[in-house]
Amino acid sequence: MINLDDILYQVTRPARYTGGEWNSIQKDWDKTPIRIALSYPDLYEIGMSTLALPILYELLNRQPDVLAERVYAPWPDMEAAMRHSGIPLFSLESRHPLKDFDIVSFSLGYELTYTNVLNMLDLAQIPVLAAARSDAHPLVIAGGCCTFNPEPMADFIDLFVIGEGEAILPELLSAFRDSRTATKVELLRRLATIPGIYVPSLYQVDYEANGQFKSITPIATEASPCIQRQLVTELPPPPTKPVVPYIEVTHDRGAVEIQRGCSNGCRFCQAGTIYRPVRERPLEELLQAVGELITNCGYNEISLVSLTTSTYPHIDQLVAKLFQRYEANHLILSLPSLRTEKLSPELLNSLATHKRTGLTFAPETGSERLRRVINKNISNDDILNTASEVFSHGWTSLKLYFMLGLPTETTDDVEAIIGLVDSIRASGGRGRSKPQLKISLSAFVPKPHTPFQWVAQQSEAELVAKHELLQQGLGRKGIRLFWNNPKVRRLEAVLSRGDRRLGRVIYRAWQLGSTFDGWSEQFNYPNWLQAFKEANLTPDFYAQRERSLDEALPWSHIDTGVTLAFLKREYQYALKNRVTPDCRYHPCNSCGLQRWHPTCQQRYQSPNQSRR
Repeated sequence: MINLDDILYQVTRPARYTGGEWNSIQKDWDKTPIRIALSYPDLYEIGMSTLALPILYELLNRQPDVLAERVYAPWPDMEAAMRHSGIPLFSLESRHPLKDFDIVSFSLGYELTYTNVLNMLDLAQIPVLAAARSDAHPLVIAGGCCTFNPEPMADFIDLFVIGEGEAILPELLSAFRDSRTATKVELLRRLATIPGIYVPSLYQVDYEANGQFKSITPIATEASPCIQRQLVTELPPPPTKPVVPYIEVTHDRGAVEIQRGCSNGCRFCQAGTIYRPVRERPLEELLQAVGELITNCGYNEISLVSLTTSTYPHIDQLVAKLFQRYEANHLILSLPSLRTEKLSPELLNSLATHKRTGLTFAPETGSERLRRVINKNISNDDILNTASEVFSHGWTSLKLYFMLGLPTETTDDVEAIIGLVDSIRASGGRGRSKPQLKISLSAFVPKPHTPFQWVAQQSEAELVAKHELLQQGLGRKGIRLFWNNPKVRRLEAVLSRGDRRLGRVIYRAWQLGSTFDGWSEQFNYPNWLQAFKEANLTPDFYAQRERSLDEALPWSHIDTGVTLAFLKREYQYALKNRVTPDCRYHPCNSCGLQRWHPTCQQRYQSPNQSRR
């Protein structure tokens, strides 16, 4: 076990690195043959707030012959102390170096953590480039939403898991058990035959003379030309004994995933594609899970997690019964991702009569026209009526999310944000102080596997001008405005729609010192510009170039289940301000999932049946 006594006093928040938290699992290292490091390429406080790692941690540690331990990216002060003392990156549970594990698995949920992946491998004394790793090194794998365009990280990852870990990991582990004496090349070829596994070294990428992506072709018989996303038909029970941190983390509360997927069809939203269809957990299972979380972890605040929490069919009953059943525990509920048109008076009444957290809504735009473009068919009246109801039930503040730079956006659409925010604030009523509003502004980023994957991102100058317009219109008492750095969003757009050549850029940016690129105090844009220049590439080629609907895309070999024809149709509908209804309550939209998901097959066969 690595001794940290000589360095922990030198760093901020040393409890990030000590392990030993409540509910952490430590198996006998010498008696457990398969050892997996679950690596999250960001700070402990961020990684401990996610749902993916607790699910995998419990899933893997249930296997008698598998141990799974956690590791997070060390902050620069800890990194410097480790490098100075020659301490390799280690796991929290047993403090074994990552290089001693059989598998090092990364969760890729945000493009601006890519340089952290490289830094963690290097700090672990594992070769950063996959081609430089031998049979003596761990197998480096990655999963998460960013892997739906795996190409920018293809130089560094041995294999990608495309889809939900619950569906893929059992077969991956079985193949790994059966191949312990195989070479890494033999192992990768074996694993490439598993549905949902993508091994980039088994493919050749070609480009057109003008630099555009041309094709990606298997160069091994085991490699499939198309990698189909894997998913579970029914969600397994949620983890109810997660590790409880010693220090405050970003979301310092228990969390239960009440449903997975979203059928709203917002055209900018990648999650709405890669997690569909909607799969709901039974009401009683959720009531029991919350009780187990309270007992096992001591939390009295629980977050009901979903892409759209208020669309869970039994949300009113769930909230009312949770408050009733766990009244003695002084339960506080957090409901993220609420939709204004789905927020019932019954739900508000339940929340209002108990201690509660704040409410957050995402109108996304100020104008109804632009909301139809993005397929968020919510009227201003819906938003204002909901705001009025919220304030009448005692809330004195709201957080609102808006996006700038959406396709077809005009100055009128931007000014409409000012008008809508003014109306929301006015809906707080007369005769008392106006409500406090937090307005979060974010630049639109075109994402793969969405109807807007072909769209150009607006320039920094255009976005800044729109931000300044909103600052002038909203810069008053009672309204706090938060704005993302447009350079960060530009880099996100580059990495989200990049091809395999970006590996050279990521590698060079890391060599120049870039890590924690999503953190304002660490973000170094000149590093990235230099890396692009040395690679003879430009950010604009990836971020600000509109693609033809017929252009080959670097992620074309990844099949989410949603067809390209459907995405093209949705893009054309957007240009016509045409709304596509939610397929949970209207006939099937034939997105493609009806080909292979049982629920969607049933709905497709009965297209005229309403499911209200």
